[in-house]
This record gives sequence, structure tokens and C-alpha cells, in this order.
Amino acid sequence: MSGAPRKGKGAAPRAAPRTAKQTARRSSRALSQFLDEHRERLAACRQCALAPGVLPIISQARAPRVMLIGQAPGKVEIADRRPFAGRAGRTLFRWLERAGLSEAEARERIYIAAITRCYPGPSPSGRGDRVPSPAERAACAPWLERELEIIRPALLILIGRLAIDRFLGPVPLASVVGELRSVSHAGGESRVVALPHPSGASAWLNDPAHKALVERALDTLRVELSTVDVVRAGTHGARRSA
Repeated sequence: MSGAPRKGKGAAPRAAPRTAKQTARRSSRALSQFLDEHRERLAACRQCALAPGVLPIISQARAPRVMLIGQAPGKVEIADRRPFAGRAGRTLFRWLERAGLSEAEARERIYIAAITRCYPGPSPSGRGDRVPSPAERAACAPWLERELEIIRPALLILIGRLAIDRFLGPVPLASVVGELRSVSHAGGESRVVALPHPSGASAWLNDPAHKALVERALDTLRVELSTVDVVRAGTHGARRSA
């Protein structure tokens, strides 16, 4: 007999197809759950022998599509418990404002990671912070690898020498700042915008030609953030000198 099959009393009702919005919402919930579990494990890490009170600094972004990767937390972050909470952070968030995001929006929508997660201590020279050792970078590397796997970021923002070396190799800053690149990693493939470290410890930013490269990088970043719906298309931050 032809025709539609009868529905028996024990037959399960057919589920309505998921909309794209429902699928995205479910994916966001799953991402938040995975990140919560990851944050809990990271917060408990005590692998490196550092000063008392020095603990991993952790991003609280819930469902990010973008990752920002720096070098290491500074001394201010020990008390503040947020990444980029000091003077370098003020410059960084001024740059991100140029790209269309306030500090609060950036912290909410971008997962802020680092090559190492704890304050490494002062530099032996007495100026700035100590650069994390190769052993410390290796010890922290699995945390970053796992975050890449969980988030699968569409866009990576690399801040400073260590982060740039990790993803793009030991290239001159002037050859990558202001350029849009693409890299493969544990989480897939991401577009990359590189920026110098905003601490001011290096004289690189004092060169007018380098400042122009930073401006170009921020223009590129604004477009890329719009592409992944982190900022609205057409949003323009206040144009200020880098």
C-alpha cells in the first residue's frame, strides 16, 4: 500500500531540524563548558618553581572566536588577576579600541592567552620583566595547544616577539606587522595579525615607519574582527597615533 507511513503509538516524534542559530548556540555552550574545565585545570598548575603568590593568569572569555597571545603576565597581574592589567595593557586596549573594541568588549570576546601564564619575575638587568626561559615556555606549551584545539580560532592576534616566533618563526617585526598571514596549528588554520609588544621596553615603536606599520595592522585587525562578527562591520575606533 502506498502513501505516508502511519505513526504508531510508540513512535518517537520527528525532531524539527536545527536552525543555524540553534546550532551556534549549542556550540557556544559546549565551548564555554570545555573552556571552564580547561580554566580549572590551568588555575591548579604549579609546575614551575616561582615566587610565592605567583599563579596562572586566566582569560574569562566565554565563547571566543579570536585568540590574542602575548608573552607572559607582568607583576601587576599578580594582584589584578587579569591579563594585560598594567601599563602595557593600557596601550594594547587603546590599540584594540582603534580596531573597534572597548577593553570590556575585548576581554569578553577575545581569549587572551600567553606563551607562559605566570609572572616570570624581574629582569636581571633591573629593567622590565624577565623573559621566560625555554624550559618555562616548553612547560606552558601544552596549555596553549589545548586552547587552540578547544577554541579553533578564526583569528590569532600575536603580541610581541615570543608569540610571533612561536607561530611565524624568527622573522623581523617589520616584515610581519601590518601584514595578514595564515598559519596552521593544533586547532586548524587561522588568519594572523601581528603586533609589537606594547610595553615600550623596546625602541622599535619609536621609529615613525614602524608606527605606520602598527596603524596598518590595526586597520587590518578591524576588518578581520568584522569578518568573524566580533565587531560590527563599519565600526570605526578613534584614530590615534600608535
